[in-house]
Amino acid sequence: MRPPMKTHHLITIPPIPTPPGAMATPHSLFLLFILLFSTSNAADLRIFHAERHSPTPLDSVLSLARNDLTRLAFLSRKVTSVPVASGQQVLQSSSYVLRAKLGSPGQLLLLALDTSADAAWTSCSPCSTCPSSSALFLPANSSTYSPLPCYSSWCPQFKGQSCAADSAPSPCTYYQPYGGDAAFTATLSQDSLTLASDVIPNYLFGCVTAVNGSSANLPKQGLLGLGRGPMSLLAQTGPLYQGVFSYCLPSFKSYYFSGSLRLGPLGQPKNIRFTPLLKNPHRPSLYYVNLTAVLVGRFEVPVPPGSFAFDPETGAGTVVDSGTVITRFVTPVYAAIRDEFRRQVNASGGYTSLGAFDTCFSTDEVASVPAVTLRMEGLDLVLRVENTLIHSSATPLACLAMAAAPDNVNAVVNVIASLQQQNLRVVVDAANARVGFAREVCN
Repeated sequence: MRPPMKTHHLITIPPIPTPPGAMATPHSLFLLFILLFSTSNAADLRIFHAERHSPTPLDSVLSLARNDLTRLAFLSRKVTSVPVASGQQVLQSSSYVLRAKLGSPGQLLLLALDTSADAAWTSCSPCSTCPSSSALFLPANSSTYSPLPCYSSWCPQFKGQSCAADSAPSPCTYYQPYGGDAAFTATLSQDSLTLASDVIPNYLFGCVTAVNGSSANLPKQGLLGLGRGPMSLLAQTGPLYQGVFSYCLPSFKSYYFSGSLRLGPLGQPKNIRFTPLLKNPHRPSLYYVNLTAVLVGRFEVPVPPGSFAFDPETGAGTVVDSGTVITRFVTPVYAAIRDEFRRQVNASGGYTSLGAFDTCFSTDEVASVPAVTLRMEGLDLVLRVENTLIHSSATPLACLAMAAAPDNVNAVVNVIASLQQQNLRVVVDAANARVGFAREVCN
C-alpha cells in the first residue's frame, strides 16, 4: 500500500568571515547574458542564455547536460535587480552569466552566475590560454586595480604562494582546479565591481593569467560566486544586500532579457514559502536543503531508508544549484522515480535512452504525464510538465528531464538543477539560513 500524502504548502511552477588580521575591505541545458539598466530608484539586470542555439530543445539540453559531470565533481539599502535572459545563442557555455563591470572606468564582462562557488575570477590580459582571449580584463586600464601581496592574510585561503624569504614581496598567486579537466593560475586582486548601479569597491577576485587542460567547460570571461563562503558576493557586500538575493531563470529557449538576479531583501516576493538551509562545514559554499520525499503524481515513491539524509562528513544530501543543467538523484532514488513515472505514463511503444536520459517516449502514444513533486521541509515544490519533460521539436519525442548521479561523481548528492528551476523565483536568505520558491514567469 502506498503511503498517504501529507499536507504541505504547494508551490507550482507555471507552464511555459574575514580571517584574523585581514585588510579592511568589504567581505568578499545554460549561460545567461545580463543586460544592465537603471531607474531613478532601482537598477535592473536582465538574464540572457548564452549558449548558441541547437537544432531542437532536446538537442540543446543534451549538449548542455554533458557538462553536468564535471559540474557535479566540483560541487538592502535599495532594490538592485539584474536583468536575466537565456544566453544560449550568445556564448557556448552551460553556465549562467550576468553582465558586470570591473575596474575604473568599468570594463564590461560576462560573469557566470554560480550559486555553488564563492571566489570571483575573470580572465585577465595577458592570457593566451584563456577561453575568451578577445574579452579579457585589462588591469593596466583600471586606476583602482591592485594585486594583493603574498603576505596578505587572504593569500593562505587560496593556498597561494608564500613570500620568499630572500626577496621583495611578490603578488599572491594561486592555482585552482575547475571541474574535472581544467585548472587556472590567478593573481589574487581587488578592484571596483559594478552590478547595475551599485559600485562595490575593493572587490576581491582572481585575475586569471593561464589555463591548463581543457577550457571547454570554463566560463568564457569569468565567474561571480553567489555561494555562502567568506569570499562570495554576499560576504563581501555585507550590509549592502544583507545576505539576500533571488534569481528567476527563463527557459533556455528564450531570446529575450526576461529573467533577473535581484540583490537585497527589498523587492523580494511577499507570498513565498521557505525551507531551512542546512550547513555543511566541509562544503560551506553549497545550499543544502532537507529533501524528505519525491512524489510522482499523487504517490510518494518508495526509497531506501536514509536516501535523503544529510551527512556533512560524506557530503550526502540535496543541493540547490544554478550551474547543473538537469536534476540528479542518487541511483536508488532516481530508479524509484523513473519506475513510478514509467508506470503512470504507460507508453505503449516502450522507452528508449538518449544521452543522459533513459526514459524517452513517443508523445503520440501518451495522453498525459504526472507532475513530479519535490517534498522539502515546510513545502512541496510541484514541477509541472515543462519542468519535468524535455521535448524534441523534430519528432514526437519527450524525455524525463532527470537522471541518476554518476556512480563515480558525487554519487551521494541530489542536485535540484536549473532546468527544474526555470520560471521560478528562487529566494536565498543566507542571513536567516533559508531558501524559498515562488511562481514567476520569466520567459
